Amino acid sequence: MRKFMKLALWAFVVFFLPVAAFAQAAGGGDESHKFGYALGAGLAVGLAGLGCGIGQGLTAGNTTAGIARNPGAAGSMFTNFILGMVLIESIAIYGLVIAILLVFQL
Repeated sequence: MRKFMKLALWAFVVFFLPVAAFAQAAGGGDESHKFGYALGAGLAVGLAGLGCGIGQGLTAGNTTAGIARNPGAAGSMFTNFILGMVLIESIAIYGLVIAILLVFQL
């Protein structure tokens, strides 16, 4: 039964998705570029958030492990930790700015 469902899903994707992708908009206008802008905005925010979340998690975990191993170096590690977090967060802000620019292209 699982193989049949998988086959049915792929058949739907292969046969019906291109039909929806090339459907003409109401009124005969070419509005297909709006879908690309919306998709790009969503990907910009999503991928930037995903990458920043992974980066911040790794940074926080490694800093915590480093401080646990050597508590005397906590001051210098904390400074580098904050600087790293700021730089990682700036990537998320760049993704948000790109998404906003793409949304206003609609």
